[in-house]
Amino acid sequence: MEVSRWVIHVDMDAFFAAIEQRDKPDFRGKPVIVGGDPQGRGVVSSASYEARQYGIKSAMPCAQAQRRCPRAVFLPVDMGKYRQVSSEVMQILAGYTPLVEQVSVDEAFLDVTGSSRLFGTAEHIAHQIRRRIKEELGLTASVGVAPNKFIAKLASEEAKSDGLMVIEEEEAQDFLAELPVTHLWGVGKSTADRLHRLGISTVAQLREYPEEVLISHFGMQGQHLYRLARGQDDSPVQPDGERKSVSHEITFAEDTAALEVLRATLLQLSEQVGQRLRAYNLRGRTVTLKLRFSDFTTITRRETLPEATDSDEPIYRAAGRLLEAVKLGRRKVRLVGVGVSNFDRTGQLALLPTDEGQRPPLDKPLDKLRERFGPNSIKRARLLDEQTKQ
Repeated sequence: MEVSRWVIHVDMDAFFAAIEQRDKPDFRGKPVIVGGDPQGRGVVSSASYEARQYGIKSAMPCAQAQRRCPRAVFLPVDMGKYRQVSSEVMQILAGYTPLVEQVSVDEAFLDVTGSSRLFGTAEHIAHQIRRRIKEELGLTASVGVAPNKFIAKLASEEAKSDGLMVIEEEEAQDFLAELPVTHLWGVGKSTADRLHRLGISTVAQLREYPEEVLISHFGMQGQHLYRLARGQDDSPVQPDGERKSVSHEITFAEDTAALEVLRATLLQLSEQVGQRLRAYNLRGRTVTLKLRFSDFTTITRRETLPEATDSDEPIYRAAGRLLEAVKLGRRKVRLVGVGVSNFDRTGQLALLPTDEGQRPPLDKPLDKLRERFGPNSIKRARLLDEQTKQ
């Protein structure tokens, strides 16, 4: 059977930790954790495979990670370095097709359907990509090759770590059949629980239900489940266009209703968003707070500022106001996110600090210091005061 499309999914292995192990030979073979201070409220951003053997995962509190592995090496996040390496990875991918969709700093889809005349089969291209990443960058990647994005993503997950899996179109049905339904895009805990109540735990069992029955139970999501269970995914690989928003989010290892933890997390996220805005030369007016609760219900709240900003403080203040306006009650938070959108494309900067605390001349020098000495090397005094209060 002739395949109409070939998609490759590239997922870098333990990206931040692997870069640190590459650059610091003494850390190779040791459990390395990149994230916050284990003596504070920081969380794990990346863990080497040696650390993962202790059950350490991303978004786990660093204090908990240290208890699980006291001999782990803790390193601060160096986003300047990681972005540079990410750019080098994407340059390699772009050499095989213009259809590259970067979905995160360490992950991308490629549509190589039209690349075979120049570079050979999709599988051959995948081998070349893995080889070049290893030889040129000293890192490893797990790669999935399939007729669409959904199956390619599943294939790269199966290939972890430092592996390659190719799933032909005629193999997709068998590959999917015994997977748990939680592997399907969009199936979180709430949807999985509803499926389990119907006696559905695997994709094969899901296929037994007619489309109209699934729609009657799940609305239009039922149609989505019906198609994914059969490996159907027509979503295109979309190269980056004009950026609409910049955001960061964190999923807690344990759900929390503690305001001091939520405020500290908003501070961390606001700094990360601000740093990315400045790196992209963007300034936005709308700040968005995202909260996901223990029952997986998700809310977003937005505030539009008087002036566009790329500064950490006004983003943090707006996010804090949005949090205060949410009546948490006894609800515990599973995920929190901060985003900025509604960009001002004029590039004009305020000459004086506004009431929101913008100080345009200060932010970029701070970014350079953080990139050189680590993200926690320097902070604004007022933000340090906030953390001391907490």
